[in-house]
Amino acid sequence: MKKKVVIKEEIVKALKEAGLKEGMNVIVHTSLGSLGYVSGGAKTVIDALIETVGDKGTIMMPTQSWKNLDPDTGVHYEIDEKDYQLIRDTWPAYDKDLTPTNTMGAVAEMFRQYKGAMRSNHPARSITALGKNAEYLISRHDLSDIFGETSPLARLYELGGYVLLIGVGYDKNTSLHLCDERASYPSKHYVTEHSAIMEDGKRVWKAYDTLYVDGEDFKDIGEAFESEYTVNKVKLNDATIRLMSQRELVDFGVKWIEKNRK
Repeated sequence: MKKKVVIKEEIVKALKEAGLKEGMNVIVHTSLGSLGYVSGGAKTVIDALIETVGDKGTIMMPTQSWKNLDPDTGVHYEIDEKDYQLIRDTWPAYDKDLTPTNTMGAVAEMFRQYKGAMRSNHPARSITALGKNAEYLISRHDLSDIFGETSPLARLYELGGYVLLIGVGYDKNTSLHLCDERASYPSKHYVTEHSAIMEDGKRVWKAYDTLYVDGEDFKDIGEAFESEYTVNKVKLNDATIRLMSQRELVDFGVKWIEKNRK
């Protein structure tokens, strides 16, 4: 079956129907393929977002490069264990201008390169922002605080921002990781990660302690959240577009985790 062509004006219309407005600060997660055959591809989606939030708004997207982690974590599953040390010795240091995203999708990969976009300094879990509050959102992304209180997620929370899911589910909803940081639960634990970074002009394999990243129950959190809170939904071809308050989502998620995660 041939795909239906989708143009920018249709995307803008759908975004506005979902409640996205001028001046909003929003973190966006997108599946380009779910929208159909977008005329202009990823650039058209980004331009539609920019047009909708306007000059006073800010767009954020996860631009993670999680391959820049130790092979022991399983991210280099394609290689033999005997070559793990070779990865540690040779993986290129993170460069926020050059390092590509890993499985973040075509929209996020183009967004990190957009004129005026600003990318955070985390070597494995970066976030990119574009717009009025971009610098504020990404400026304090501590190495050991992947998704916590110094991260762009917490700063979006401070601004009363929003979450926009385009053709993806809650398993891709990065803001739920902030719930992990804020919740207290028995299995909560920290791990030592490693990434290649530049330090004092030299490439180093840097160790840092951070909260273990866990998202296995995010779909359950999303389902429970939608049973209690209003989430604006609009269909555009195969994509369900969801817009929600990030603050409501995070506050709910903290309580859900503390009640349900053992």
